[in-house]
Amino acid sequence: MDALEPTLRGEIVGAGGSGSYRQLMLPEIRATAEQLVRRIDERFPGAGLAGVCRDIVRQCDETEVSIRTLCRPNYWLRGAVVGCVLILIALVVGIVLGVAPRPEKPALGEFLQGLEAGVNDAVFIGIAIWFLTRMEAGWKRRRAMRALHALRSLAHVVDMHQLTKDPERVTGRSRQLTQSSPKRQMTPFELLRYLDYCSEMLSLISKLAALHVQHFDDAATLTAVRDIEDLTLSLSQKIWQKIMILDRMLNPGD
Repeated sequence: MDALEPTLRGEIVGAGGSGSYRQLMLPEIRATAEQLVRRIDERFPGAGLAGVCRDIVRQCDETEVSIRTLCRPNYWLRGAVVGCVLILIALVVGIVLGVAPRPEKPALGEFLQGLEAGVNDAVFIGIAIWFLTRMEAGWKRRRAMRALHALRSLAHVVDMHQLTKDPERVTGRSRQLTQSSPKRQMTPFELLRYLDYCSEMLSLISKLAALHVQHFDDAATLTAVRDIEDLTLSLSQKIWQKIMILDRMLNPGD
């Protein structure tokens, strides 16, 4: 980390302070993900789910880089935009000053033509200035969208790992098995833990997505984050339906 950015780093990753309980903390999210990796490794040695969780840990590092990029002003781009705006203004002033004044009073038609041309030029310059001033926000938005796309893909990978985890097969109540049916070596308790781990991973992915709009106020990025939150919530609800079914099978009298 650059030594010139300690304050920025504290604001991004949540280095404590009076407001530390009012925003998400990237170090805490990473610590939770690392602990979840250890829990999965201890419960299911060699399981592919632990590898997916390690990807979430790596995504924490990439998220920190993304958030630093979103929060830090791009002074080079801002300087280029200011330079372009000054050039546009200078060109307009030069054109106005270069026009020789006419001593006679212009006719109404000439006046209207000149007024229309002036309005068109003003509109064009205004659009150009607006576009230039939005360049930094657009560049940051594209950076955030790439990071959010990676998180969305990771959520689908987590869903694939729980997709074939059928409670009926684990409890022995499913008798319509075929040669292509997934082979299950888990006990009901292990399946409960496996599904719970998947739900926790989806929650971590949702929190990493939310970090991208904690310090970056952009409507398009906020919409993309909400989509990921809705996706992870929907996938987690599917998992908890399986957990509830398994719980009813194991405790029919409750």
